[in-house]
Amino acid sequence: MKYRDLAIKNANDLIFGNTPHPVTTKRGLVIGGGRVYPELNFTLPSIEVSPDSKEQVIEHYRQITTGALERAKDLYSQGVVLELETVIEMTKYPDIGVGVVKTMNEICEEYYQKHQLPTEIRLTPNDLREFDRPPRQRTGAYLDPMMQLFEEGAKAGGNLLSIESTGGKEISDDALMMCNMTQFIFSQAVLGVRDMHFLWDKIADVAGKTGVLMGGDTACGFGNTAMVLAEKKYIPKIFAAVARVATVVRTLVAVEHGATGPDKDCGYEGPFLKAIAGIPISMEGKTAACAHLSPVGNIAAACCDLWSNESVQNIKLLAGFAPTVYLEQLEYDCRLMNQAVHKGHDACTQLQELMVNSDISYDPQALVLAPESVIEISKEIVKGNNYIEACVLGCLKSVEIIDKAYKQDKLTLNDMELTWIDMLRSELEAIPFNEEKFIDLVVPTLDQNKILLNEYGIT
Repeated sequence: MKYRDLAIKNANDLIFGNTPHPVTTKRGLVIGGGRVYPELNFTLPSIEVSPDSKEQVIEHYRQITTGALERAKDLYSQGVVLELETVIEMTKYPDIGVGVVKTMNEICEEYYQKHQLPTEIRLTPNDLREFDRPPRQRTGAYLDPMMQLFEEGAKAGGNLLSIESTGGKEISDDALMMCNMTQFIFSQAVLGVRDMHFLWDKIADVAGKTGVLMGGDTACGFGNTAMVLAEKKYIPKIFAAVARVATVVRTLVAVEHGATGPDKDCGYEGPFLKAIAGIPISMEGKTAACAHLSPVGNIAAACCDLWSNESVQNIKLLAGFAPTVYLEQLEYDCRLMNQAVHKGHDACTQLQELMVNSDISYDPQALVLAPESVIEISKEIVKGNNYIEACVLGCLKSVEIIDKAYKQDKLTLNDMELTWIDMLRSELEAIPFNEEKFIDLVVPTLDQNKILLNEYGIT
């Protein structure tokens, strides 16, 4: 654990639009330096993606980028981040992904030169490694094209590098469905952390060679999977809330390897990273309903520096194509937050309080994202002498916060949810902090047909 103290120690300072370590991009966006910018996330409609359809794919992204930036110009936007989150085939065949980045970058540069609209492209190759069964995190054939897209895409204009890494997912999915917090923490604080060190060492090398920024990782495939399962009432909301906190230490590894932010939006670890490391963060909430439902529509914006929408398909709506429509929605949200920033800290805290209070009492997943909760949990995380201890201490604090809020009538929970407070606390307290002992405890309980432990450096 690199971080032993918090960059932001007071919940009042964990606010949208400002962070101790803002990031300046190549076209002049200062993210976290006094303004919230929209980050538009988009994807293709249902079409075939292959080398044969490359030009059709590129045309879609040309239309998406032009439509969004034209609307941003008309709305007097002060800047936009566009996230290219690739589909499988665009990473499997890097030439497709690189062609898309190049086309988008040419349009971004045109709007920058002609209209003084600063934009940047976040390049997020999808993690192909999970498509080996069992996954081969270090030796599989999927790693090379993924890293090729990172490097060639960075040279083509992908100035913020990010990924939704999947190390440990072969264990976490079953752990979530069975509500096995011990195995879930193993997937994050042992497998996830080990994989993050391996992967972000490589991404840092690419960033160093190409001169671009490392945005960061996201545990979307873990924390958001838990949230979606809870929304569908497959698992308890309390379990999903604690699982969210458990993902923080794995994502922090990217920052330890030099990721400066803005981190990627869809894992919701951002507030904790901002508190611990002071980096700018991207968050999503109500405008992510196109991709998934959530209980954190407003509170997610409480300390964001980029405000995102998750992935929306390029389909025609009554007003226009969906990415253009979502750009408008994001821009108006950012206008409101930026008015508060302009008026000063008191206005920011008042708006933040409304965002937080509108969600916090309805779901423990919202409660753990409140600035006060984030600071308390983050203080426990940095006490950890290793990743397992940091993870467990953060999770125990989240259980304590949930329990206290319920007892003070500040959180609504049904009787079935309540039983999980003591169950989770007991399970967490039984986890050994020593990694060797934790591995010896958990490995015999795993389905050995689903995991190759040597792919994580475990013998």
